[in-house]
Amino acid sequence: MSSSVTDLTMAHLVGHTPLCWIGEPFAPRGHGFWAKLEGANPGGLKDRAALYIVEQARARGELAPGAAIVESTSGTFGLGLALAGIAYGHPVTVVTDPGMEAIIETLLVSYGVRVETVADPHPLGGWQQARLDRVARLLTDDPGAYCPDQYNNPDNVEAYASLADELLAQLGRVDVLVCSVGTGGHSAGVARRLRLHQPALHLAGVDSVGSTIFGQPARPRLMRGLGSSIHPRNVAHEAFDEVHWVAPHEAVWASRTLAQTHYASGGWSVGAVTVVASWYARTRPPGTRIAAIFPDGPARYYTTVFDDAYCVEHGLLDRPPADEPDEIKHPGEAEVTQWTRMVMC
Repeated sequence: MSSSVTDLTMAHLVGHTPLCWIGEPFAPRGHGFWAKLEGANPGGLKDRAALYIVEQARARGELAPGAAIVESTSGTFGLGLALAGIAYGHPVTVVTDPGMEAIIETLLVSYGVRVETVADPHPLGGWQQARLDRVARLLTDDPGAYCPDQYNNPDNVEAYASLADELLAQLGRVDVLVCSVGTGGHSAGVARRLRLHQPALHLAGVDSVGSTIFGQPARPRLMRGLGSSIHPRNVAHEAFDEVHWVAPHEAVWASRTLAQTHYASGGWSVGAVTVVASWYARTRPPGTRIAAIFPDGPARYYTTVFDDAYCVEHGLLDRPPADEPDEIKHPGEAEVTQWTRMVMC
């Protein structure tokens, strides 16, 4: 980080997040996995990427002092950019859609961020493409503005080397890494760094049903923060050993059960990752060291995952995942609607 007083004051708030052991009832006594609690960052996991991307863009001269930052986000990366904008002195505009939670929009505005909301999804690329089209128009209107392009910027991958280093310092080794996949940044960055020390690391990606990242058809999705209706270049498809698709009701069950039994919880991504990581904990030999990345905490999900009325409306309550996932051999074999596993060739 730069040596300015403001920058240093804020940068030290990001990283060095704790681990939490997740055991029963997700796995038998003596079995479990380690959850990396990225919600302990001021805004969540993507604080790491936002600060790093902005720092690198400034260093390369792509982002001039005081120039605007314009980006598409469903929430967490926007919070990271708010932090980076304050730290480095840049106004920030984020483009989102009606699915952004009111608490996140309120926080962004409180942090001085300008929030633009698109009204209609793109007919093919859904809300994400609609947001990206608006970003492109804003950049045309302000040629000096900078777009971090979290979906395709390789700095989004490099930013997570620090997270991998923390896992190694905390755990000594990681045998299985479980990550949600949206932009693809943290799964690619953490796995690449860990494999410098452990080439045999097993990487499991966790996607949402209705996401097109791993070859399924794009469908409307309740879950935010994982999955995509476009194809981000930062997704390192070749790095994954397996991919698991998880449905919203399965993620809700896991997030709520985490809250009741471990206090450490979160939203859609945390629930989906827990479904998969706990399966590894139940099925891998004793002593296997499993690490799962929890991207954020539960606070922003009080109107969705933790809201009974919302969950009843969408049929999400009291529907735990099966003990074992369905399996397909290639993404065109079937359109998945519940927890499903595919081994990557």
